[in-house]
Amino acid sequence: MADLTIPDELKPADGRFGSGPSKVRPEALRRLAEVGDELLGTSHRKPRVKDQVRRLQDGLGELFSLPADHEVLLTLGGATAFWDAAAFGLVERRARHYVFGEFSSKFAKATAAAPWLESPELIEAEFGEVPGVVPTTDADVQALTHNETSTGVMQHIERVDEALVLVDATSGAAGLPFDPNQADAYYFSLQKGLASEGGLTVALLSPAAVERIERIAASDRYIPTFLDLATALDNSRKHQTYNTPSVSSVFLAAEQVDWLNETFGGLEGVVETQRAKADHVYGWAGQRDWASPFVTDPAHRSLVIATIDIDEAVSADEINAVLRANGILDTDAYRKLGRNQLRIAMFPAVDQSDLEAYTACVDWVVERLG
Repeated sequence: MADLTIPDELKPADGRFGSGPSKVRPEALRRLAEVGDELLGTSHRKPRVKDQVRRLQDGLGELFSLPADHEVLLTLGGATAFWDAAAFGLVERRARHYVFGEFSSKFAKATAAAPWLESPELIEAEFGEVPGVVPTTDADVQALTHNETSTGVMQHIERVDEALVLVDATSGAAGLPFDPNQADAYYFSLQKGLASEGGLTVALLSPAAVERIERIAASDRYIPTFLDLATALDNSRKHQTYNTPSVSSVFLAAEQVDWLNETFGGLEGVVETQRAKADHVYGWAGQRDWASPFVTDPAHRSLVIATIDIDEAVSADEINAVLRANGILDTDAYRKLGRNQLRIAMFPAVDQSDLEAYTACVDWVVERLG
């Protein structure tokens, strides 16, 4: 059935709907091409590149309305590397993890494997649901996940006790509501809502997180240099990274952040737009007898990644095969979830008109597959 040809007038202008890596805005790529000869292939410790790092840091401070005493850390490696770095440099003795999907379980596995830490506390929920955040009396870190990429569930970020709040925001950053006073380390890679490439991680740090990083670094705990958050923080204060970064990734993320600030006036404006996109996709699914939102509680349905269950009479794999053959890409279900499902990225770079065209194309395909 993949040889079905969707009429051009139905197709989205841009067919990229992947949950990561995500769509990079063509305008940002054109800007990179304009400046690439002067920027790429130059020292990351010289003003030309450091200015781009500073531009990204300042733009993120504006986007998230960061308090003046917060810092923007930039380090190499994605979330997987940051989980290990946090196990070395942010968890003092024990972490509590809220596990409700594939990615929220991975940080828990990292702290469980660390022989210098006590076994973590786990609060778990079924995939598609989210556990409530409750105070802990026996952990110094509360590990939250703003958006569970595998299931399309978003977790409300709140501080409930004196433990440091570490938030994996890789797929939620720049698209979900966030109060920086409710977290101590809000960390994310750049290849999703920041519409860039992978390989770098940003962490928005409170004074309490900075104090924890510096205190652990000054202790006798062994920390590999690549995972040393104190080293990363020292370099970030100089608007650089310890190791050589992908300069194009920094530039593309800075372009995206500037665009978000200039177009939407900050995070509140972005979130308002995201709600409109989510309302369309979930509303569309709710009006079909062969589709329904996977997340049953509307309050926890993600504004950046929609997971839509498809009736077993229709194969989501066949839908995606036809879409891919027509240039509409990457809305397959998360492989380990094992559901007959569409997973649709609605990141800020994805236009609502393209989401509306996407759902129209799915309708067209399902009618013919049926």
